[in-house]
Amino acid sequence: MATVPALLAEGTLRLAAPAEARTLLAHALGVEPSRLALVDDVPSEVAAAYEGLVARRAAGEPVQYLTGRAWFRTVEVAVEPGVFVPRPETELMTGWAIERLAALPGRPVVVELCAGSGAISAAIAAERPGCRQYAVELSSTAARVAEENLAGTGVSLVEGDMADAFGELDGTVDLVIANPPYIPLEAWEHVAVDVRTHEPELALFSGADGLDALRVVARVAARLLRPGGFVCAEHAEVQGEAVVDVFAATGGYAQVADHPDYNDRPRYVTAVRAGKLAG
Repeated sequence: MATVPALLAEGTLRLAAPAEARTLLAHALGVEPSRLALVDDVPSEVAAAYEGLVARRAAGEPVQYLTGRAWFRTVEVAVEPGVFVPRPETELMTGWAIERLAALPGRPVVVELCAGSGAISAAIAAERPGCRQYAVELSSTAARVAEENLAGTGVSLVEGDMADAFGELDGTVDLVIANPPYIPLEAWEHVAVDVRTHEPELALFSGADGLDALRVVARVAARLLRPGGFVCAEHAEVQGEAVVDVFAATGGYAQVADHPDYNDRPRYVTAVRAGKLAG
């Protein structure tokens, strides 16, 4: 039988990523990574399964697709091929939204556009319970996975186009949040091979300048938000000024501002629906 240290050393050598090797071995064993030290010998069939996972990761498959799980802030969500893998950069924007919601009384109304796996809505439900939450996702695959991830949270999820979603909520929403596709089609060759090969194009690319979906987000949020309601939307690091211009040109917004990510790169825009301001 193989041992955990030997398998981890082999996986780390192939992947140059000790954390990924630990995650994959723990997944193959069916234990949490923190419990690997408690495992003595690894059965040959498990070692073979692990070696297969390492080979697939070395070939470019995302770790999250191999394990079927991804962490986002305080929640763990299911993911699979065809569903965008949630990123740490999005956690910052979600934290901004949760801070705004924490300052609002009662049961704020929240809408997530381009929900993907539903990770953002799941995090909000966990960290600011009691909101009335809605989410929309265009991809049938992602919507199915999001429904699984949002089960029991009270989030109302619909499959469809964000452009005409939730008309019944027009003018009543406290916060709209979105991580839409935003990579320009012309930048395809500059996207990491692992990403463009394995993750869904629908969640990545958005027109020649990458701003098509963000223009829709700006229009839809303006329709949904009450005066003083908030919107936040993620964008590419090179789009900070352009996205601010998109929201400013849409009209109906005040306090349009851009915010950096963990690496101090422009990452998400926020704005307030014009009118009587919240807080």
